[in-house]
Amino acid sequence: MFLSVFDMFKVGIGPSSSHTMGPMVAAARFLDMMRASPFEFSGLKGSLHGSLAFTGVGHATDRATILGLAGFVPDTYDNDKAEAALAAIADTHTVSPEGLPTLTFDPKTDLVFDYDNNLPGHANGMILMATDAQGDVILRQVFYSIGGGFVLTEEELAEGKATEEGDPVPYPFKSAAEMLKMANSSGKSIAEMKRANEIARGCADSFAKGSARLWQVMNDCIERGLRTDGVLPGGLSVRRRAKGIYDALMAERGMNLTAPHTINDWMSVYAMAVNEENAAGGQVVTAPTNGAAGVLPAVLRYYLDHVPGASESHIEDFLLTAAAIGGLVKFNASISGAEAGCQAEVGSASAMAAAGLCAVMGGTPEQVENAAEIALEHHLGMTCDPVAGLVQVPCIERNGLGAIKAVSAASLALRGDGQHFVPLDSAIETMRQTGLDMHERYKETSLGGLAVNIPNC
Repeated sequence: MFLSVFDMFKVGIGPSSSHTMGPMVAAARFLDMMRASPFEFSGLKGSLHGSLAFTGVGHATDRATILGLAGFVPDTYDNDKAEAALAAIADTHTVSPEGLPTLTFDPKTDLVFDYDNNLPGHANGMILMATDAQGDVILRQVFYSIGGGFVLTEEELAEGKATEEGDPVPYPFKSAAEMLKMANSSGKSIAEMKRANEIARGCADSFAKGSARLWQVMNDCIERGLRTDGVLPGGLSVRRRAKGIYDALMAERGMNLTAPHTINDWMSVYAMAVNEENAAGGQVVTAPTNGAAGVLPAVLRYYLDHVPGASESHIEDFLLTAAAIGGLVKFNASISGAEAGCQAEVGSASAMAAAGLCAVMGGTPEQVENAAEIALEHHLGMTCDPVAGLVQVPCIERNGLGAIKAVSAASLALRGDGQHFVPLDSAIETMRQTGLDMHERYKETSLGGLAVNIPNC
């Protein structure tokens, strides 16, 4: 099993990796299918199903799909150009993606939110269609956004592409037990094994540049969030709080009477800064998803700014270790809130961050696995019930608490010798089973929990 660091961490846009990035990626793939087709196309249509329909407006799924069909992709997204394109599409009812003729597309009538018909492959399903001059559908494709910005066609999902292993790598572990066994036999750390796997699929130079860019985008997102105030979009009138908290923390810095627990506020404010940016549709890095994008950057920033002896030279090891744990979770369970609730998003992110922090603070592979297990175990059963379908309440604060749990888990693991009662593999399997048992109203549909017990006005 191999999932690259650049699979787990992808540069994209908010507010959701599965509901915003995924549909945009799916639309881009559909355009490529059209370019490779011998047919002459005249128009486009689409439908959103399951969670993409129920919380699609709050997650800007319609906007992402429209922009994707106009040729936008997450990695190079430009908000000013996107706004101009949306205005033009609303006025002309057409899109003009590169390499294709101008196509009729009226978002109000040609993109349907289908609340009644779930697609069988995954809770996040969508259908894209291209029509001829008579309006008949001549190309149709079902896509599933399976979490973290990963997208599969219905054929790819049926063929098992979600668990495809790809070309051989030096350390092909599929479980935490295998990972620890390989670390013990090779004498390598988890990060060293993961780096060897990455290099086997690419080259050392591109990996170093790519990982440096990931942290740059993460840290830039934190900085933007710490400097920006105001009200988040979406209608709930949720005020940004990160800037105010950060300003207060900076004013208190150096005071002799600051309580020790104030360090929790630093962890929280870094995470909240990211998730406020995500809620506003800003540029973030999936870690492993947008809804959980603040946890890992917050813990890494905490390490760099607040831990004595921290070094930027350890950033790669942090990301590598975190990606190794995230890959195990995705391969053996899920990182999708629509599939398994928020335990699969913030829980996975907290486990990844705990493992990364434990590793850069000198933890053994056994301690790293223990840190990840502690963090994941204490998110088991967490539901995904965003108020009004927006990635704001409870998501923003939840990332802050996920970061605090990650640091606590790493600290507890470092106080031990790596021996513990519950293996990480058992926690991952429990999360998978819990996700299967969880009612769909608690899995990113906004049909239960806080979403129905908090007035949406």
